[in-house]
Amino acid sequence: MRRITSRWLAGGAVAAAAALALTACGSGFGGSGSGSSDTGKLTSSNKALTVMIGSSGDAETAAVKSAVGDWSKSSGAKASVVAASDLNQQLAQGFAAKKPADVFYLSTDALAGYASNGSLLAYGDQLGNKSDFYPSLVKSFTYNGKFYCAPKDFSTLQLIINKDMWSAAGLTDSDIPKTWDQLEAVSKKLTGNGHVGLGISGEYARIGSFMVQAGGNLMNDDSTKATANSDANVKALDFVKTMLNAGDLKYAKTLGAGWGGEAFGKGLAAMTIEGNWITGAMKSDYPNIKYQVAELPAGPAGQGTLQFTNCWGIAADSPNQAAALKLVEKLTSKSDQLAFSQAFGPMPSIKSAASEWKSANPDLVPFLNAADYAKGVPTAKGAADVVTDLNSKLETLATSDPKTILDATQKNLEALK
Repeated sequence: MRRITSRWLAGGAVAAAAALALTACGSGFGGSGSGSSDTGKLTSSNKALTVMIGSSGDAETAAVKSAVGDWSKSSGAKASVVAASDLNQQLAQGFAAKKPADVFYLSTDALAGYASNGSLLAYGDQLGNKSDFYPSLVKSFTYNGKFYCAPKDFSTLQLIINKDMWSAAGLTDSDIPKTWDQLEAVSKKLTGNGHVGLGISGEYARIGSFMVQAGGNLMNDDSTKATANSDANVKALDFVKTMLNAGDLKYAKTLGAGWGGEAFGKGLAAMTIEGNWITGAMKSDYPNIKYQVAELPAGPAGQGTLQFTNCWGIAADSPNQAAALKLVEKLTSKSDQLAFSQAFGPMPSIKSAASEWKSANPDLVPFLNAADYAKGVPTAKGAADVVTDLNSKLETLATSDPKTILDATQKNLEALK
């Protein structure tokens, strides 16, 4: 999985930005729905559990199968793993047929749709390790005040720097940008010799990091209020527009690349803004590029970035919710999450695993440091459609009015029900 342009998720997990058919987000910017997902007493039976995942490859599939197999042996409960070829479609079909998988990967933008129609078990408060999850991740999977599902891992955006290009421009570690002004300055120094200083995907899922640094985001933390056209967001887009017009920042598409990681790997950009999933692409596709990861520079409001995550959903119709809950607790345990990280790269969603993860991944520490200040993407039902519309407008940011773009997005978000 190399191109990750609309990826609201954790590294190593399935791309799930599209609205889910049948049971999840509706079309357009409006919509309604109601449903009950109260837990009550958990169901229990001797039926085997089905775990459905959207895998990034053989390593992820093998790691999840191994973890589920170990749990099955120790618990005595049968369970099998299905690596979906199209997770969105297969989940939707299962729910429509009232035969859903018991446990499954669930993206932030799919949560509201499934929660609002009663498809999901809201089991978060029953987790024995509830207090160990990063609070910002818990917010990403809280809908109408209920914590629905355990975050399985996460990613954040940071600044990726080509070390050879950096040195060739006469820059040292002391020049790593800490502010927007410094980012502008080093981008200008790095532009030339066939590459641009900063090359990124031209979408909210990258540009939104500047919004957070300015003190904004498209919605508030629990996605109950639209804040798209705030002064902070206008300031962020003004800054990005200035860099675009100066020629020191270019979109990956303009550079002839599918996403920021490709532009960076091909040497078309000296820096990019990406998540920790870029490490896999660099290792497999661009192994000769020497790079380092640095925390994104602070904006007017301080440090900020976006985070992406998935959770372990449990179906409300599962005949064995009790076993499913125990399985999820095992899959989100420190030992399992560190094993997943080693196998296919995601960052653990629990605080207790942070120290060991940092020791094992010293070059990637900036990604995990951001857990303290990262903000999630909107999770309101239908928000993914609004972001898709925003992305189309951001393509012409260099020649458009930021306030006009954000006013339209504000109107669309306010229309969500």
